[in-house]
Amino acid sequence: MARMTNTVAVVIGGARGIGFATARRLANEGATVVLTGRRADEVAAAAATIGSSAHGIQADAAGQIDLEQVMTEVERLHGRIDALVLNAGVSEPAKISEETGEHFDRHFAVNVRGALFAIQAALPVLRDGASVVLVGSIADVMGVTPFSTYGATKAALRSYARSWAAELAPRRIRVNVVAPGPTDTDMMTAVSEEMRRALIAPIPLGRMAHVDEVASAAVFLLSQDASFITGAELSVDGGMRQV
Repeated sequence: MARMTNTVAVVIGGARGIGFATARRLANEGATVVLTGRRADEVAAAAATIGSSAHGIQADAAGQIDLEQVMTEVERLHGRIDALVLNAGVSEPAKISEETGEHFDRHFAVNVRGALFAIQAALPVLRDGASVVLVGSIADVMGVTPFSTYGATKAALRSYARSWAAELAPRRIRVNVVAPGPTDTDMMTAVSEEMRRALIAPIPLGRMAHVDEVASAAVFLLSQDASFITGAELSVDGGMRQV
């Protein structure tokens, strides 16, 4: 039985990777999906792949005006948002000695600032009883070198999720985090084979996550199956942080 029928879902950063897998899973579960991405060609291709239940909007996930325009368009098209996924993110390595202002600012602009202003823009359109999922990372509580700035952004998201869950509870809006471990996405194509082996080594299940596995966890948190869960973090890490 489809769990997301009569649901309007918005996936910020939904053109590829975990975001696209989540948008596709939401559509397969019966939702009407609006997905965003920075590149028009990727957005159009993602929406076309999902089919008639999906609509793509080009938008910069770090741009406050772009995010406001996305929510205005969703309200025009559908009148409400039932499920919101904040997935857009960047992850680039840098040791302390290699950190630059540009690298730091880019990570916090996309991963943190973008999430904040996306949910802010969505507030008037989110219906009471809606659900929000932030795509975090188990790096929020781990010392992962050379990804310290990335980990710091995910720790900020985890903190925001707790505060937003409390603030939005009077509207019965649930806010949760899905926290993947190493996941086989396009981001991993730039990682050396040595680094891949190092990432997989501490995972008890012996492999990276597939994007569909993370998407399944996100859709669970968005659905009524998780109706009494808010402010939580669900790790999808093959036991990496758990064992």
